[in-house]
Amino acid sequence: MGVAHDATTTSIEEAPLAADRPVSGLADEPVDHRFKALPPDAEGLTVGALAAERRNLFTGGFTTPVLALSAESVEHNLALLETYAERHGLAFAPHGKTSMSPQLFARQLEHGAWGITAAVPHQARVYRAYGIRRIFLANELVDAAALRWLAAELDSDPEFRFVCYVDSVRGVELMDEALCAAGASRPVDVVVELGAGEGARTGVRTEAECAAVADAVAATGTLRLVGVAGYEGEVPEASGERVRDWLRRLVALAVGFDREGRFAAGEEIVISAGGSAWFDAVADVFAQIPELSAPVLKLLRSGAYVSHDDGHYRHLTPFNRVPEEGVLQPAFRLWAQVVSRPTAEQAFLNAGKRDAAYDLDLPEAQVVRSGRDGTVRPAAGVSVTGLSDQHTWVRTEPGAELEVGDWVGMGLSHPCTSFDKWQLIPLVAADGTVTDYIRTFF
Repeated sequence: MGVAHDATTTSIEEAPLAADRPVSGLADEPVDHRFKALPPDAEGLTVGALAAERRNLFTGGFTTPVLALSAESVEHNLALLETYAERHGLAFAPHGKTSMSPQLFARQLEHGAWGITAAVPHQARVYRAYGIRRIFLANELVDAAALRWLAAELDSDPEFRFVCYVDSVRGVELMDEALCAAGASRPVDVVVELGAGEGARTGVRTEAECAAVADAVAATGTLRLVGVAGYEGEVPEASGERVRDWLRRLVALAVGFDREGRFAAGEEIVISAGGSAWFDAVADVFAQIPELSAPVLKLLRSGAYVSHDDGHYRHLTPFNRVPEEGVLQPAFRLWAQVVSRPTAEQAFLNAGKRDAAYDLDLPEAQVVRSGRDGTVRPAAGVSVTGLSDQHTWVRTEPGAELEVGDWVGMGLSHPCTSFDKWQLIPLVAADGTVTDYIRTFF
């Protein structure tokens, strides 16, 4: 993906994966008891060999519960955000915490991503293990052990680009101490994080405090100030105008820092925001960034789009406000079987909190696949009322047909807590054929 050249935006080069541990190597992992739902008779095969068999999710020996990821929806979502970012002149570093899947990172890079965002050092280590060359860590990094590792990574790979938040003078001091002790030869690029307001999450609360943090960075020899950033999703009582007001503060902070000569000379200026709920506002405000003394990398970090969902993000996605830009498709469906039908109004499925996201919304019963003949029908009159560790509580209305052995397909809310419950997720075509397996590293 490329973006149009203008006075404030750099072009986005490809960010290929390194060859030391290619994603393709994941296909060599043996299939065994570690991975939920995979066919017991596949024991001893490699993941690649099992994928090559192109088994059917429903008739190929998979056990329930089983989480499926739609191959078509994932591809649609990847392409949609690529074209959206390109249309709006944005670079894109999707948040990898959503999936923690090197295979999906590779697909995101192929679809034009500048790099991948991380939240904690472990995630960055996974990224580097699979050769990610650009990492934006959306947190202040003050862990001395992690900073030693980072210094070694930067020193060993001149092409590795790393950027992280700073949001306190003390944090800057800790970073400097650890990097000096590690003998770091390359400075770490940092961006001052502007907090989204009183009562919000991390970030510096006032512009004067931002300047103090920038001064602290300038006093070190181990850090370089390359921009400003933040997370608009934490704006209190968020609305379109409140979010845009905060984004304009972020841009004004960058403009002021540039005017005062605070940014590292000869480097592009990073201005970054953009979760999965307000990237339309980010696009609007970032389009108004004035010409600065160096090219600007307008960096969006939305991550939930890759799978989207049937709950939280279905309601929050900016595409609801700008439908002419496209529509994301929910890609997850959790299949579980009816294992108990104790009354005419109640049933229990064999999936629970170990299998389904439940932190924001309960799963949504969508379809029923007959355990007798495999026919699929809408889950009319079937609703999920609760989750135990290993059971889904289901309420059925009069006339709802549901019997022991039926499969119930459920939509999930919140991608981040759906991916993290499964180490190996079947990627399934519309006809039920499993085309690949998505490995996660949580």
